Amino acid sequence: MQLPKQAVLLRIFTGENEKYNDRPLYEAVVMKAREMQLAGATVLRGPMGFGKSSLIHTDKILRLSMDLPLVIEIVDAEEKINAFLPVLDGMMDSGLVTLEKLQVLQYGSEKTADA
Repeated sequence: MQLPKQAVLLRIFTGENEKYNDRPLYEAVVMKAREMQLAGATVLRGPMGFGKSSLIHTDKILRLSMDLPLVIEIVDAEEKINAFLPVLDGMMDSGLVTLEKLQVLQYGSEKTADA
């Protein structure tokens, strides 16, 4: 699979406790992205964060949270990300979703042209 030099980063901010059809939301999102043949997805767990509620979620031992912040990042061509957005909308109850245009310098083992 080849990625265009100009691509889009879809970033989804959510929590570990968020679910979709009785499975973790992050897992469902990554599997759906793979099913739709998007170029790649990564889930990152944060040791601390807060969102709309301003409630701090942390992994500190004295304030152990079972709902740590997660960021799901998906990169692909703008058209493919745009096709994924309505699917994602149907999967999420809450959370923050951002889009960012980016330049792909390398994908896989070969550098892109002009990189």
